[in-house]
Amino acid sequence: MTFCLESTIIKPENNKKINNAIILLHGYGGDGKDISMLSLNWKRHLPNTIFICPNGHEPCVVNPSGFQWFDLSRDDPKYVLDEAKKAENLLRRFVDEIKNEFNLENDKICLSGFSQGCMMSINLGLTSNEKFSCIVGFSGKIIDQEYLKINKKASTNLLLIHGDADEIVSPHFLLEAKDFFIRNNIDITTHLIKDCGHHIPIEASSIALNYILKKIK
Repeated sequence: MTFCLESTIIKPENNKKINNAIILLHGYGGDGKDISMLSLNWKRHLPNTIFICPNGHEPCVVNPSGFQWFDLSRDDPKYVLDEAKKAENLLRRFVDEIKNEFNLENDKICLSGFSQGCMMSINLGLTSNEKFSCIVGFSGKIIDQEYLKINKKASTNLLLIHGDADEIVSPHFLLEAKDFFIRNNIDITTHLIKDCGHHIPIEASSIALNYILKKIK
């Protein structure tokens, strides 16, 4: 199988039938292998799920050995949004490839991501024509509320998790996102993790897994 984005793929063990997919999007400067670590615990509870972890389409400006979904070198919101939209279009193509390859519909796919990957999961999950199983985001935010409000097509349920000591993406963005989703009639669950910085602790991974288990059919 060849996709438009190079990916780390974790298939079900013992050739079990694939009923669901979880797409994991890494953060700024990371890669698919990094974020695939989430599957180590999750896959034991999701035996018929394939985990697909793509690399961003661009080398990261500040860490050329890693990747990015959009450039952050310019402090220009319009530029950032334009770059994010390019990634969104490419990810939409990537999702279509996955659906065709594994004969899955949107409601069998969970979008999840960390930091910049969380931001892309939100945009992709809510601007697609059909709802996904769910969106699970760690340490992210809404890139541009006006863009999302205008382009929202699907009301995919969301879980957002954030550390209260996050020094990279402030936890106040979690509250902003929650307010936006409530005002736009999107089902949102949030968790603020105590004494947690910009990473995914075991507690956050467990909360996410329990949420996914309730949403995946």
